[in-house]
Amino acid sequence: MRKTLLLVPIVLLSACTYGITLDDAGKNVRTAWSGDMSSCRELGKVTVSVMDHVGPVNRNDIKVRDELEVMARNEAAKMHADTVKPLADPTDGSQPWGAYQCGNAQLAPAGRPGNPAAPTTAPNAPPAAPGAFETYPVKGN
Repeated sequence: MRKTLLLVPIVLLSACTYGITLDDAGKNVRTAWSGDMSSCRELGKVTVSVMDHVGPVNRNDIKVRDELEVMARNEAAKMHADTVKPLADPTDGSQPWGAYQCGNAQLAPAGRPGNPAAPTTAPNAPPAAPGAFETYPVKGN
């Protein structure tokens, strides 16, 4: 009985991220962390939320932000948007996002906060400046 009681919190903590995955349609939605969105058509606002703490234990902030982005991209795809942009920082596990339709419009290169490099580069793009770095998609995203 004691072993069962000890396993319950572990199972609950591990279940927090189960099921939050990027849909096939969400894979076609870009994230614009900064930059000018004037060349895009605004389709609306999406507010997504996840658990940012389990009981008295706060969840990892990076994991919460990643899950919010995944959920925003999935919801924006349902609105036929191809780009999302955060409208504010996450608060209590909730974050508003703008949903836009940009088509082939070129957005100003910008990375995630704290990452000055652009999230993706064109295949024939010149090499990045010294000290800059590229990001690559993670398996399944």
